[in-house]
Amino acid sequence: MSDTKGSGGGVVLVTGCSSGLGLETAVLLAERGLRVSATMRDLGRRVHLDAEAARRGVKLEVRQLDVTDEAQARRVVGDLVERHGTIDGLVNNAGVVLRGFFEDLAEDEIRRVFETNLFGTMNVTRAALPHMRARGRGRIVMMTSIGGHLGAPAVSAYCSSKFALEGFGEALAQEVGPLGVQVSLVAPAMIDTDVWNRNRGQARRSTHPGSPYYRMFLEEERWADEWLRSSPTRPADVARVVHRALTALRPRLRYVVGTRAGRVLALRRVLPGELFERVYFGLVRRHLVGPGTARQA
Repeated sequence: MSDTKGSGGGVVLVTGCSSGLGLETAVLLAERGLRVSATMRDLGRRVHLDAEAARRGVKLEVRQLDVTDEAQARRVVGDLVERHGTIDGLVNNAGVVLRGFFEDLAEDEIRRVFETNLFGTMNVTRAALPHMRARGRGRIVMMTSIGGHLGAPAVSAYCSSKFALEGFGEALAQEVGPLGVQVSLVAPAMIDTDVWNRNRGQARRSTHPGSPYYRMFLEEERWADEWLRSSPTRPADVARVVHRALTALRPRLRYVVGTRAGRVLALRRVLPGELFERVYFGLVRRHLVGPGTARQA
């Protein structure tokens, strides 16, 4: 991909394209002239991607890729480079959500979140970097989250993985920048997509009435549903930012997508730390233990 703003024609691999942000990103990048290899763990779920690509008149390569399989990541990237002679861009979008208060999370559930969100991203990045280094150029975009900047109840595992991803991307950007490879972190707000709706992962114990967090979790789920329904941010907003990060002359390290998320982070920057925490976390606490969610022992 040329280091000229608005350029097209580069070869880009996008992970997690069966729905939501990955699907929209893959199709939009193809609309804008990039050659896109769209990957997903389960090819049985490609029907929505194929339908949207056909509706918008674009062609995509679609490949099976489980990002937690390091050997498969190397094969998929290697095949891409063999077919096209290059990999110019990588969009690490694949990720999972786990909802539930920490004491209700089983270790295997937490590990799955990290294996996908963090180590899966590392697997595909590790596979792509040697090819980018050899050419002295490349773009890597990592899909983080507002939850990688600001912790929230009922998503401790998810936020932890996204905080880790932010740290990984920030460190990696400094390591590979001198070699011509640029890294960008794109942090969307909560968006009404499958990952927060149909595929919203709930911990096995989170909905058990015997949990000391049961009432608070139900309230948090209700609040999340309301937030999603009223969110003005759409997958296309994120996809446009990803395109900008891949094609801008000087891409930024961090992009935040969503007016609500941007306002909260701006408030955190300008208020003294303790004051922000007292105000914002206080609001969250009152929301969780309000009249409908009486505190439990």
